[in-house]
Amino acid sequence: MSLRSAGLGEPYDVIVIGAGLSGMYQLHRLRELGLSVRVFEAGDDVGGTWYWNRYPGARFDSESWTYGYSFSDEILREWEWSEHFAAQPETLRYCNFVADKLDLRRDIEFDCRIKAAAYDEAAGQWEVESEDGRRARARFLITAIGPLSAPTMPTIPGVESFRGEAYHTGTWPHRPVSFAGKRVAVIGTGATGVQAITEIAKTVGHLTVFQRTPNWCAPLHNSPIDPADQARIKARYPEIFETCRNSFGCFIHDADPRNALEVSSEEREAFFEQRYREPGFGIWMGNFRDVLINRDANATISDFMRRKIRERVRDPKIAEKLIPTNHGFGTRRVPLESGYYEVFNQDNVRLVDLRETPIERITPAGVRTTGAEHAVDMIVYATGFDAITGAFDRIEFRGIAGRRLRDKWAEGPRTYLGLQIEGFPNLFTLVGPHNAATFCNIPRCIEQNVDWVTALIRHMREKGHTRVEPTAEAEREWTQHVLDTGRRMLFTQVDSWMMGINSNVAGKQKRTFIVYAGGAPKYREKCDEVAAAAYVGFTFG
Repeated sequence: MSLRSAGLGEPYDVIVIGAGLSGMYQLHRLRELGLSVRVFEAGDDVGGTWYWNRYPGARFDSESWTYGYSFSDEILREWEWSEHFAAQPETLRYCNFVADKLDLRRDIEFDCRIKAAAYDEAAGQWEVESEDGRRARARFLITAIGPLSAPTMPTIPGVESFRGEAYHTGTWPHRPVSFAGKRVAVIGTGATGVQAITEIAKTVGHLTVFQRTPNWCAPLHNSPIDPADQARIKARYPEIFETCRNSFGCFIHDADPRNALEVSSEEREAFFEQRYREPGFGIWMGNFRDVLINRDANATISDFMRRKIRERVRDPKIAEKLIPTNHGFGTRRVPLESGYYEVFNQDNVRLVDLRETPIERITPAGVRTTGAEHAVDMIVYATGFDAITGAFDRIEFRGIAGRRLRDKWAEGPRTYLGLQIEGFPNLFTLVGPHNAATFCNIPRCIEQNVDWVTALIRHMREKGHTRVEPTAEAEREWTQHVLDTGRRMLFTQVDSWMMGINSNVAGKQKRTFIVYAGGAPKYREKCDEVAAAAYVGFTFG
C-alpha cells in the first residue's frame, strides 16, 4: 500500500509513471532538486522495455556503448558491456546496476499499474489511481511509459480456443521456454519477429512463420567486446556522446553528405556494400543523404537489398515472398538480423504468406488459413505494440473540466514540443508523440527530455509558479511544425506505426504522423530556444 494511498495524505511534489530508462533518470534528476517523488511501475522491478521484452533473441539495435546513460562518469567507468549489441538479459542487469548505484528503488512502488489520472483544478494536483484501487496525488505528473509498451494481439477469431502454449513477445514469461522438438508458429515478421524467429529456429522441432508484410532487414554484425575494445570505448566516451548528440537520430551513424544519384553506379554499389558489411544502423542512418527523401535514390538501395535477399535465400520463390513490395528500404524502421534469411533455408522451417492465404482463425490445434490448417504445439504472437499513443490510451487521463486525453487526440495527437498538452496542466510526456525521442537512439533523447523538464520545474520553483500549461496557439504551431517536418520524408507515405497505423487496434487505421522527423539536433535547438525565451508558448500560474 502506498504511504499516501489510503487517506490521500500529504501530496508528493511529483509522480512519475514508469520505471524504465526515462523514469529512472527522471527520478534521479528530481531528487537533485530536493523534491518528493513517487514512481509507480507495473512490473515488479525496474527496466521498462528490458523488463517486459524477454523473448528469445531480444537485443539492442543501437551499439550498447552508445545506449547507456551518459550523465554519470562513475557508471561509465564501472559498467562494461560484453557485446557491441547487448542482449536483453545484460541490458536488464544494467538497469538493475544503475538502480542499485543510485538507490532508486526506495522511491518506486512496484506491481502498481496506473489506470487513471485526473487533474483536480481546485487543488492544482494530479490524482492517479491504480488498477487495485491505490491512489496518490502530486503537483506534477510525468509519464515515462515508453513508446512501445502497449502490446497488441491480432484480431483473429479463436485466439482463446488454442490448447497449446501461447505467448506474446511483449509479455514473455520470466521463466525458460523450450522449443526443442515442438511445432511452433510465429505470427508476425516485424523487428521483434525477426529476432525471435532467428533464435527459435536454432532449437525448434518445426517452425511455421506467418508473414503478412515482409520487411527489409539488414545484418547486425554483432561481436564480443574484447579488453582492447573496452579500453578504447571508455577512453572515447566524450567523443562518442558528442557524435551521437550531433547526428540526426543520436546514433554514431549520420547521413553521408553525398546524394545517391550524384555518384557513379560503381561507386554507389561499393558504398552500399561497405555499409552492408558494417555493424549496426549505418546502412539506414548513415546512407546517402537522399535515400529517405527521394524515390529514385531510394530505389537504388532497395534494389541492392533485394539482390542481397535473393543471394541469401536458396529457394527463389521463398526469396520473392521475403522481399517487400509496398515500401522502399528504410521507410519503416529497419530490423537488424543475425542470420534471419538463412532460417528459411532450413528444412524444418516453412513460410506462410498471408497475402496469398490469410489466417481464418486460431483453432484448438493450431492456425487455420484459407489454404490449410497448421497443427502446432505453440503460438508466438510477434504482433507488436500500439505504438507511442497506445500506452496513453490505456490510462484514463482527464484534464481541465474532466476532458479526456483520448478524446482530444481522437484525430491524432496534439502537443507542444512533444512534452506538454494544452488543457492538461503540469503533465509532462517523456518520449511521447511529436517528440524526437520516438525516432532516436532513445536514451540519448531521454536525457535531453528529462534534463529539459527538470530545468522547467526548477525555473517554476525559482519564480514561485505552481502551474504550467502550453497555449492553444503554441500547441497548434508545434503540431503543424511536426507535420511539416515529415512531409519530405518517404516514410510518411507508407503505412506504419510512425504514421499511427495499427491494424490490430480499432480506430488506428487513420494516417497521422506521430513522430518528429526534424532530427534530434533540430529538436534540441527548438526546446532550447523556448527555454531561452522565458519558456515562450507556456502560461504559468
